[in-house]
Amino acid sequence: MTLDVASIKKDFPLLAREIDGKRLVYLDSANTSQKPQQVLDAMATYYENSNANVHRGTYRIAEEATHALEGGRAKVRSFINAPADRNVVFSKNATEALNLVARSWGAAHLSAGDPVVLSELEHHANIVPWHQLAATTGIELRWIPVTPDGQLDLTDLDRLLDGAKVLSFSAMSNVLGTLTPVERLVAAAHDAGALAIVDASQHVPHVATDVQAWGADFVAFTGHKLCGPTGIGVLYGTDEVLEATPPFLGGGEMILDVTKDGFKHTELPWKFEAGTPPIAEAVGLGAACDYLTGLGMDAVREHEVELTAYTLRSLTERFGDDITIHGPVEPAIRGGVFSFSYRDIHPHDLTQVFDQHNVCVRAGHHCAKPLMRELGVNATARASLYVYNDTDDIDAMADAIEAAGDFFAF
Repeated sequence: MTLDVASIKKDFPLLAREIDGKRLVYLDSANTSQKPQQVLDAMATYYENSNANVHRGTYRIAEEATHALEGGRAKVRSFINAPADRNVVFSKNATEALNLVARSWGAAHLSAGDPVVLSELEHHANIVPWHQLAATTGIELRWIPVTPDGQLDLTDLDRLLDGAKVLSFSAMSNVLGTLTPVERLVAAAHDAGALAIVDASQHVPHVATDVQAWGADFVAFTGHKLCGPTGIGVLYGTDEVLEATPPFLGGGEMILDVTKDGFKHTELPWKFEAGTPPIAEAVGLGAACDYLTGLGMDAVREHEVELTAYTLRSLTERFGDDITIHGPVEPAIRGGVFSFSYRDIHPHDLTQVFDQHNVCVRAGHHCAKPLMRELGVNATARASLYVYNDTDDIDAMADAIEAAGDFFAF
């Protein structure tokens, strides 16, 4: 393996936990990743030494808190190669960031009949806000279909984008692991005069991400999937679109002036950060960016491709036609996300047996019901990889699959 996984595992305290004398096998990082000690220590240090509100106090620890928050923003900017700190807006999570785009930019710039193009791969966070906007403004939703092997069918992309105002899509599917051609899609959107919005929640933790190279107008992702804490997400936007987007929430921090007649908002990025921001979480997210940078994102991706290839090969060889793994079969064009069915065992029953073996795998529709319907299933089991996983973890899951088959063989 490209990464020294045995050493990396030691950085994650939870992975040392045993339950009933058995080690924990965590294969649910597409849901949320584990947090390294470096992130936990950075957040604890802030709370222990510099806990104060930001951008307001002139005393020493308040200035330290402000420096810590903005230092976290600078690390995120560097990690995704945003042009400036003002292009990095902190949100609660990617869901809130995508809602900000639809509800603030969309409500201000879209009207009845305007087409918005989505893909069938999308997470509900990149579907429901557009449905809500459709209900209030009458926009038209169009859909890029998915091929049988789990990739976007771009045959009719030009037709779908004809007259469109927005193309909003995932850079990596949280169900199939499919890596979409981001730069091609962004260019196609711009050629059609549409805004390009990328949900990069699954991409940023696993693949080196350069938002300037992508050329997208908005990019959203969340902290808790990339070794950072919960409660913080990121919306990247170009100067042009952020300036053209009204504030999402109103209150403290986002104001320049307030009178009885109205208000003036402050400058970017604080225009979108009403109230006390997630200070400790920004510190933790910055530490997570440092941690992944230290590993090297090229090495992270190479490790995942190798482990993805091993997973596909070993599960197929061991279980044959009894297992169905959805999505692309070529590891180089997918991430380490495996939605699968085994025999006729319901995914929830399957993962309950997994739990008895301390193998953590999610079951359900994965907040992607339109895609589930296209796949012809109600739910799947989903295993997902990260930097702390190795072939032993995959073998443990395979053993759990076999155990579930034996348990339900009646």
